[in-house]
Amino acid sequence: MSILTQLMDFILHIDEHLVNIVKDYGTLTYAILFGIVFVETGLVIMPFLPGDSMLFAAGALAPQGALNIWFLFILLSLAAIIGDTLNYHIGKWVGYGIVNHPKIGRLIKQDHMLKAENFFNTYGGKTIVIARFMPFIRTFIPFVAGASSMKYSYFILYNIIGAVAWVGICLAGGYFFGNIPVVKNNFEIVLILIILVSILPAVISVIKNLRNK
Repeated sequence: MSILTQLMDFILHIDEHLVNIVKDYGTLTYAILFGIVFVETGLVIMPFLPGDSMLFAAGALAPQGALNIWFLFILLSLAAIIGDTLNYHIGKWVGYGIVNHPKIGRLIKQDHMLKAENFFNTYGGKTIVIARFMPFIRTFIPFVAGASSMKYSYFILYNIIGAVAWVGICLAGGYFFGNIPVVKNNFEIVLILIILVSILPAVISVIKNLRNK
């Protein structure tokens, strides 16, 4: 089984994997979830981690007593804030030169970086909030903000708003709807829909740009 196949299996069956993680690791599950959110948002080479679906699945487990919803909310909001802050400083310190690095550059998709840069230039600071709900793009936006020398006090405000909104909405979605029979029995389809809805803003933005050309 290829790495891509394993990753897709993990994303589409994250509810089952998360149940096993809770059983095997208990309270260490919080640290694992923190790590996934932090790495996805903090490292520009890790945009493929399943943030949205993982948060939804974690929220769905909370009513069953496996995880504490409020502790999840606080912990994962902090993970998202710290991750984006690290990403911002990486962008500020190394700039776009990292994209042309012979080794690291190969791990970064040029089109994702370009889309993030165009999105940032179009919408400014609020991009940091909007991009939270856009897989792949959300990993590159803090980097672009740092590389573009965006004022940190301005960045951190949008960073906090975006992180709290993203974590809160995804967890709440899983908490209130994740255990409804029709959702629980079709969890894989629900996760696909979450991914599609997440990338919708990017699709709309691309269509608008094409029409304006």
